[in-house]
Amino acid sequence: MTGTSSPKIAFVFPGQGSQAVGMGRALSERFPEARAVYDEAADALGWDLATPSFEGPEDALNLTATTQPALLTASIAAWRALARRPLEATYLAGHSLGEYTALVCAGAVPFAQAVRLVHQRGRYMQEAVPAGTGLMAAVLGLDRDAVAAVCRDASSAGVVDAANFNAPGQIVIAGERAAVERAMELARAAGAKRVIALSVSVPSHCRLMRGAAERLKDDLLRASWSAPAIPVIANADAKPLVTADAIVPSLVRQLSSPLLWEDSIRAMIAGGVSTFIEIGPGRVLSGLIRKIDRGARVLNVEDPATVDAAWAALDGASAREAAFVRHAGGVAP
Repeated sequence: MTGTSSPKIAFVFPGQGSQAVGMGRALSERFPEARAVYDEAADALGWDLATPSFEGPEDALNLTATTQPALLTASIAAWRALARRPLEATYLAGHSLGEYTALVCAGAVPFAQAVRLVHQRGRYMQEAVPAGTGLMAAVLGLDRDAVAAVCRDASSAGVVDAANFNAPGQIVIAGERAAVERAMELARAAGAKRVIALSVSVPSHCRLMRGAAERLKDDLLRASWSAPAIPVIANADAKPLVTADAIVPSLVRQLSSPLLWEDSIRAMIAGGVSTFIEIGPGRVLSGLIRKIDRGARVLNVEDPATVDAAWAALDGASAREAAFVRHAGGVAP
């Protein structure tokens, strides 16, 4: 229909912390496309990723070098199940590890290479900081300037940085345990509503990851990168990745610098996106997006039921738009 326009959609992909034993199992049982993703991952890695993903135990799945390829694989399985029917997106984005998923879906890197890269990424991150010496904490209810001041004041105890700008009033800090614990005390004194230590083994997106980022750079440079077919909003600067040459420097920077998730969502909204579809385990990103913009439409795809529900919702939106266009004489809003 001449003059019609469809709502702009962004696909977003979760990062570490969204994993759960059983993820991907129902998708692989129903959709051959999803099952094939697990077979491809096993061939690429040389070991079976389905067992820890589907059956656990939880401790095995939560090992960073296992978690990262497992989450990537589960998210790609959900993506391929959804993509059995054509669906256009204006932007893609992923939270930390999820940025690799977004790049696979944008055609910027083959899945087999990506799953090996994130396995190495997880290993380098785990080896960068001895177990028990690092810490991450969520600070709720303080703005960016207040969190920056808290980190500066706590730096006498060691390295502590703002690591994730997730949503208004939801910022994660990371660094050496003593410094993060001092920053937590200062944040409470500064009026934070809540300060919560996170159950993660690696303090991501802070200066302690610089060594891991340099090790990862060598692997990234050996991978085959192409220009994304759909712009991918980068965590490091909240700007679209549109060329192959820009990808590796951005991924290297991402690992040891703050993750700009709130800024990324706002950039996509400014670009006209009104519907976000979180593809992969959990609904962490859906919650963050609603905090950033309560007017945004958010869907979630992680199992067969949510694949069906997403398509029903999107089909309903298309039908409503078509009815409006007919009623308005061929002009969409």
